[in-house]
Amino acid sequence: MKNTVVTYFLCFLFIIPMSYAQENVEALKNSRPNIIFVMTDDQGMGDFSCMGNEVVKTPNMDAFYKKSTRFTEYHVSPTCAPTRAAIMSGQHEFRVGVTHTILERERMALDVYTLPQALQSAGYQTGLFGKWHLGDADEYLPQNRGFDEVLMHGGGGIGQVSLGDFPPNKENVYFDNILLHNETIVKTEGFCTDVFFDAALAWTKEKIDTKQPYFTFLSLNAPHAPLIAPEAYKKRFLDLGYDEGTAGRYGMIENIDDNFGVLMNKLEEWDALENTLVIFTTDNGATHLRGSLNGEKIKHFNANLKGGKNSPNEGGNHVPLFLYWKGVLTEGKDINQLTAHLDLYPTFAELTGAKLPETMQPLEGLSLLPLLENTATNWEDRLLFVHCGRWKSGMVEEAKYTKMAIRSQQWRFVNNKELYDVMNDPGERENVAAENTEVIANFQQPYNDWWSASIPLMVNENRKRIKEQPLHVKYHKQLEEKGIELWSPKL
Repeated sequence: MKNTVVTYFLCFLFIIPMSYAQENVEALKNSRPNIIFVMTDDQGMGDFSCMGNEVVKTPNMDAFYKKSTRFTEYHVSPTCAPTRAAIMSGQHEFRVGVTHTILERERMALDVYTLPQALQSAGYQTGLFGKWHLGDADEYLPQNRGFDEVLMHGGGGIGQVSLGDFPPNKENVYFDNILLHNETIVKTEGFCTDVFFDAALAWTKEKIDTKQPYFTFLSLNAPHAPLIAPEAYKKRFLDLGYDEGTAGRYGMIENIDDNFGVLMNKLEEWDALENTLVIFTTDNGATHLRGSLNGEKIKHFNANLKGGKNSPNEGGNHVPLFLYWKGVLTEGKDINQLTAHLDLYPTFAELTGAKLPETMQPLEGLSLLPLLENTATNWEDRLLFVHCGRWKSGMVEEAKYTKMAIRSQQWRFVNNKELYDVMNDPGERENVAAENTEVIANFQQPYNDWWSASIPLMVNENRKRIKEQPLHVKYHKQLEEKGIELWSPKL
């Protein structure tokens, strides 16, 4: 991998109000908090009651929102594996080979020095619970990319057997699933989200008891399709007259909320909140934006954003980011500067005192610590490059301006022809490209340069399809040799 990268900034500064800059927050660099990072799958800005949804109820997330520091302009990638690749590498996903969610183009390049490896260098124990989606062959698995503890499904989702998940999961999607626990395939009991939260809590409690610093990554597959939830969580929506898909999806979201409430209560019970940074976010925009109510077609609330998952518009990659560290971070505060998933790696590295090697991939993001500390007197505007990827094999150049966007603090430039003033028009209702040709001119060359520099790093393009999924081979081998045993977390 090349160790050069060009980061583009516009020529003006975003000035922070003095009242914001003068607040007093303790220095965070090398403060070494434990980190619990919760990321849901396909949950958009409009899927929380605290964000304006009047149908779904998320009281625990609402309470967390009220006491959190909230990044209101936080952006990820438009789909699952790309966002995970950017978080794990600190680089745009294309630059670590991830240009799709399937076809082996979801495999994160093997020369990446991953975020959990960086945290291990600082003495942290690292655990992943849920979705990995960056390669299922042995050398790509999270156990070999920096995670000490792993409980994961295969491919991009539970039940996606043809794309890599374990064969039995096709029969009983989201319940009693077959999962990979470290090096052993196991059978679990219960709804998948409950299992992942229980496993994360059990492992986290063990680290607390043994006084080991830890990074707990709760990477949920819910509310990704198929839209299946326990009957008790679907009932309220079905009784109201919503379609089965809406009931399943909102039921999954309310189940996540209940589990998140248990997580926060346990951390309080264990006196862990004073030395733990808890983060909540999602991996891309919402799905199932339409449904029915009593037989009538309806649109679901999407926080008034345009588009959802796999869209180059705001609804595709503008998502929540809430941070809470009791007694350290300011509660109930919004930070409005433009930020991205690329910023998490350098932020966590500075927080934990990670020892990064000189030869690793260049980090493209910015540490968020100056914004969290309120020591930044300015935050330079920047350009974020968004592309949905997923082009047909061999069609890279043809996809250059398809389903792409460039985002600055004020503007969103879409598909090389539409320009929106998202500061004043967050719903992207009015295309103002004709009146702002100079803005567009400032965007095009940086994007062209970025695209050209990214193409050589797309190491998974034109791969031949594998004949048999790696986790299928692993499953059948273990089944024949010693069987698949029941496993449950011990909290």
